[in-house]
Amino acid sequence: MSRVKIKFPDEKPLFTTPIPVRIGDINYGNHLGNDAVLSIMHEARVQMLHSWGYTELDAGGNSLIMADVMIAYKGEAFYGDTLNVSIYTDELMPMSFNLLYHISTTTGKQVAHAKTGMACFDYNIRKIAVLKDGLKNRLTGVGI
Repeated sequence: MSRVKIKFPDEKPLFTTPIPVRIGDINYGNHLGNDAVLSIMHEARVQMLHSWGYTELDAGGNSLIMADVMIAYKGEAFYGDTLNVSIYTDELMPMSFNLLYHISTTTGKQVAHAKTGMACFDYNIRKIAVLKDGLKNRLTGVGI
C-alpha cells in the first residue's frame, strides 16, 4: 500500500504553536480522532495568520480557501496531551501555496504530518485570485 509522504523543508518553521487535545477531540478508540486533526490544523493556521495581523478573509489583501488536504497519521495522542504544531510553506505559485504541518506531542512523539493546498480567493466574484506581495512576503520570510 502506498502511503502519503510529506517532505518538510530544511529551514525553520514559519510558526509553531501549542494546542491542547480537548475531550471533544477524542474518538471511540480513546485517542485523537482523525477529524480532530484537521480541526487542529485549522486552529494552528488561524493562529499563525492572527500573529501576522491577518485573518483567512484578509491575509495581506488575499482571502484564502483550502483546495486540498493530505494527512499522514504517525501516532496516537490522548486527552490531556499538548500538541506542538509547526507550520512550513511549500510550492508558492502565482495563485496558491502549500502549508505543511508537523504535529507532535510536547514529549516529541510524532502524531501527524499534513499538507493543505491553499488558494487565494476573491469571495466577491467567487474566483481564484493572485497571491499578493504582503502574504507572499510572510510566507517566504522576505522583508519581515
